[in-house]
Amino acid sequence: MYDFAIIGGGIVGLSAAMSIGQRYPQAKILLLEKESNWAAHQTGNNSGVIHSGIYYQPGSFKAKFCRDGCLSMVAFCQEHGIAHEVCGKVIVATEEKELPLLENLYQRGLQNGIEIAKITAEQVKEIEPHVNCLAGIRVYSTGIVSYKQVCQKYADLSRQQGADLRLNTKVEKILETDDGYVLETNQGAFAANFIINCAGLHSDRVAKLGNVDPQAKIVPFRGEYYELKPEKRYLVKHLIYPVPNPNFPFLGVHFTRMIDGTIHAGPNAVLSLKREGYHKTDFNLRDFMETMTYPGFWKLAAKHAEDGIQEIIRSFSKAAFVSSLQRLIPEVQADDVIPTHAGVRAQALMNDGKLVDDFLIVRGKNAMHVCNAPSPAATSSLEIGKEIASQTPAPKRFSVSVT
Repeated sequence: MYDFAIIGGGIVGLSAAMSIGQRYPQAKILLLEKESNWAAHQTGNNSGVIHSGIYYQPGSFKAKFCRDGCLSMVAFCQEHGIAHEVCGKVIVATEEKELPLLENLYQRGLQNGIEIAKITAEQVKEIEPHVNCLAGIRVYSTGIVSYKQVCQKYADLSRQQGADLRLNTKVEKILETDDGYVLETNQGAFAANFIINCAGLHSDRVAKLGNVDPQAKIVPFRGEYYELKPEKRYLVKHLIYPVPNPNFPFLGVHFTRMIDGTIHAGPNAVLSLKREGYHKTDFNLRDFMETMTYPGFWKLAAKHAEDGIQEIIRSFSKAAFVSSLQRLIPEVQADDVIPTHAGVRAQALMNDGKLVDDFLIVRGKNAMHVCNAPSPAATSSLEIGKEIASQTPAPKRFSVSVT
């Protein structure tokens, strides 16, 4: 019998295992991951950005956890020798109508306690010589890292604490017992007093296996990227973002220098026809039908029809994608970029068509379900792990030792 069983070996699940092990050093902790490696989905296919927290609603979990997580992630990387860089980024307005939005974003950043500065177009060019804009914001605390490496360190530390981490183990049923649950998997059954669902793209399904209705459904959105050819990397020094459309729930295509020196451009945001669909041709009938028969999806689609159509056009038209990039760097040409990896965002959507805008943790009987943890969850992972650990009960077998 385990004290805690965690479902999902992405960055949130691994952080939860590590944090619970630190809070309860004598606890028996189990983590189950269905893939053959850690960080196989959202975590391992993101842009590798350590976010500052400038975008998020003041007072929200995202705002607090991201701001604090930005600092704790950098400190963690420094402590454990993980390659990272606090390079900063610029957010720029390229049209007159974006200037009030840039000001609103600046004020939000101040409310969230972020170190930022307004900068002129000339000052932007001192940082990013090839950007064309009217004005910008400099965000000093933004950084870059490989979250796969971070996850591997989380896993190593969890094992050192005594956790039992198992790959290739898919949870198929959750059965409630008098003193907890039995998790039936493709590798046998495991009993635990308390379960924590960090299943990302499948978190809503796992919640329902545990007889909890999260009141939201995961709808997958694929983000597709291009990469600058090596001889064109000089066009981008750090990270360059547009002013986000406040009515659209994604940040818009941007330029990101990765920790390995490559420059990625993107992502767009299109509906994925498979929850783990990293290619345009990927299709899963169950995933597709769940989305198509969900009233919330059609309400969302109606609200954002124009933006959604533009995202689809960008997905199938390289010229349209490059045109979006040229708003930031006019010199970029179609021949300068090549397709690279895609990621899938697990976005929770409510029945009324509203996106779940914050991290969502739903409590069940002897259970906790993390049902919405898209970006900036990687940046915030240490803080989310601490929060999960703080909400877990002390194991029944011994008195608590909280640090």
